[in-house]
Amino acid sequence: MITTNVWSVEQLPDEKLGPELAAAAAQLRDGGLIAFPTETVYGLGADARSSSAVGRIFSAKGRPSDNPLIVHIANRQQLDELVLPYPQLASALMDSFWPGPLTIVLPARPDVLSPLVTAGLASVGIRIPDHRAALTLLELAGCPVAAPSANRSGRPSPTLARHVLEDLDGRIDGLVDDGATGVGLESTVVELVGEQMIRILRPGGITLEALRIAAPYATIDSASLEEPESAPRSPGMKYTHYAPQGELILVQGAPDAVTAYIHRQVERAASSGETTGVLAFEERLQGYKADRVLSLGSEAELATAAHRLYAALRAFDEGGVQRIWSESSGEQGIGAALMNRLAKAAGNRVVRV
Repeated sequence: MITTNVWSVEQLPDEKLGPELAAAAAQLRDGGLIAFPTETVYGLGADARSSSAVGRIFSAKGRPSDNPLIVHIANRQQLDELVLPYPQLASALMDSFWPGPLTIVLPARPDVLSPLVTAGLASVGIRIPDHRAALTLLELAGCPVAAPSANRSGRPSPTLARHVLEDLDGRIDGLVDDGATGVGLESTVVELVGEQMIRILRPGGITLEALRIAAPYATIDSASLEEPESAPRSPGMKYTHYAPQGELILVQGAPDAVTAYIHRQVERAASSGETTGVLAFEERLQGYKADRVLSLGSEAELATAAHRLYAALRAFDEGGVQRIWSESSGEQGIGAALMNRLAKAAGNRVVRV
């Protein structure tokens, strides 16, 4: 067991972050594993140039070795040492969305990053997070930091420091606690095909609509969101992720039909002695009688649902819920990422009524 140091910085002003996080940055440089908050979820960071450090990420998380990692940097000046020349379209996306929840897959410069980061691919996903503690830590560390979500592989991603400790306490060297994350879902991952095509590999905090505004001349392809048969080009593409311990089923259809179906299933499971849960929007929340009914917020504010999702899935685990049904949302804006995560959390168990 490793002693996990915790640096609590939520109450600190920005100017005091540097002195407080110097020790965490030093541990990163020395091969340590440090969990830290971003604007999306908490990440588990290691020096992306060190195979021994990056290997500890896979061990701590129980993560498949063919699943590539996203590299986080503090500024664009670090890019040249990590990647080969890239299209102007990539620069336009950086201008619009960095710092922020957009990961861009770029051609990796040979022999710089650990091959464990790229999972044997010739490319690497890179982003600059829009979070004060993350940026301070990255600047102090002075190295590119590989950082998947700071949870055991397959579990709901952490949006609070306590979620990290639930999964990884004793497996990592340190944790920076700066309170709840903002977006609540991981970054959007895109790759460039030629000079004028953007392919979305994973929906996330930057929406399809926002990409179209930022790059109106580009073709945007979201067809690649299907599960790949070969090695994934991005995190979140191949394996079941974000899953609660109980069985989750995602229900799609007209609202009245969805409500009626979930009600019947809850009654049937309860009669068999199973503990039941429902994840629903505020508009229909009072209609459910499960053991644990949790709100995603209003259907009109899907950003709230995105922010609440992972904490809700973990809350079902805390309550020992065995069977869970979730309502669905539209797929406009952040709804595309929300539905992507729900489907993966359900292991693609989707019922249409």
